Amino acid sequence: MSEPELPPPQSHLQEAASRFGAHVLASAAARAFDIDTATGGPPCAPASPAPPAPASPALTPLDTPAMEVPAPGADLARILRGPSGLGTAGLRLILRERPPTSSEPPTDTAEGTPVPGLYYHPVPEPDPVRVEEVSRRIKSWALDEVSLYPEDWEEEFDGFSVGRYMVGCHPDAPTVDHLMVATRLMVAENAVDDCYCEDHGGSPVGLGERLLLAHTALDPLHTTEEYQPQWAKSLHADAPRRAYRSAMEYFVRAASPSQADRLRHDMARLHLGYLAEAAWAQLDHVPEVWEYLAMRQFNNFRPCPTITDTVGGYELPADLHAQAAMQKVIALAGNATTIVNDLYSYTKELDAPGRHLNLPVVIAEREGLSERDAYLKSVEVHNDLMHDFEREASALAEACPAPDVQRFLRGVATWVDGNHHWHRSNTYRYSLPDFW
Repeated sequence: MSEPELPPPQSHLQEAASRFGAHVLASAAARAFDIDTATGGPPCAPASPAPPAPASPALTPLDTPAMEVPAPGADLARILRGPSGLGTAGLRLILRERPPTSSEPPTDTAEGTPVPGLYYHPVPEPDPVRVEEVSRRIKSWALDEVSLYPEDWEEEFDGFSVGRYMVGCHPDAPTVDHLMVATRLMVAENAVDDCYCEDHGGSPVGLGERLLLAHTALDPLHTTEEYQPQWAKSLHADAPRRAYRSAMEYFVRAASPSQADRLRHDMARLHLGYLAEAAWAQLDHVPEVWEYLAMRQFNNFRPCPTITDTVGGYELPADLHAQAAMQKVIALAGNATTIVNDLYSYTKELDAPGRHLNLPVVIAEREGLSERDAYLKSVEVHNDLMHDFEREASALAEACPAPDVQRFLRGVATWVDGNHHWHRSNTYRYSLPDFW
């Protein structure tokens, strides 16, 4: 008896988008009522019942003319300018502290030299008022709330320019409070990387235990009454755990349960990537190029763009975020931005003690290329990832024109561009090799 054939894989994107379209229409109606009530406008309900509408063919939410559907073949540049139509003029009643910046294409006036041949998009300089305020708040949090670093690390903390980084990556954040949600997490993630894995006392030996215990600051332990206090006390045992605990507490106040669980998942991915790299370090092993790229899909910036909706003050519904097409877009964004880090931090890592794996080092070792040729090939890998990211994002925006999907894709693309801008212009940390 032959085995039954499995049905072909089914995409649930249209179904999920249809459900979300209904959600958009309902929430837009509710917002209209809220706004009219708040401003003294006419009540939502008419004085007498409206006559029944004539029968018409059933429309799915994506068929309704109230929602703007991109024409086939729309390119990414137009799509990422943002959606228009019903439900797009503020998906939450949150006012920006400052008006949005001009939508005109920015000129490339950033400090620092871009990697020659690198595919990227110039972005405007981050809002200096916001940069100053975020920088002030994050330093206060690091020193006063979590005792993150000793005095002799202050110059390095300032040189990281995390305020400028996060303001540049999240220009649509409604308030500084929203920006701080991302900024605390970024600083906490770097504390874990530095103190557990890298420069400031990090080691591959025992890393799994340290990461597991730190992860419970993000994904809390639920245990017996006898042992719960010991775990709670452990969250204050070192700077990385203190930072994770505090940053996550702020995040869950701003995020929905679904958004919080999404972040926990992506942080577990990050920690898995740390462990793979640590295993190679302990074995003094240089992986194959494809193996290194697999590790970098986990040990990368993915937790940052995946929270772009929380920082933007809205939510991409879980069933749309979980779609394979959306996950591919987010993965490609994380992969491309992480290779940017490999390229800009190349000389910094060469000057550090020991052997640091990055894409040019792995390509040189595994493919027998010179340092220069391996670096230039790494630029090509980045460019291929960027083109794949833009192509997949464009296809997804066409297939699912729901406003929050388009807004989320625009946010991820903005994060990708802001990440490059920070790496390129942070001349305190990075300089390019002399290969040209």
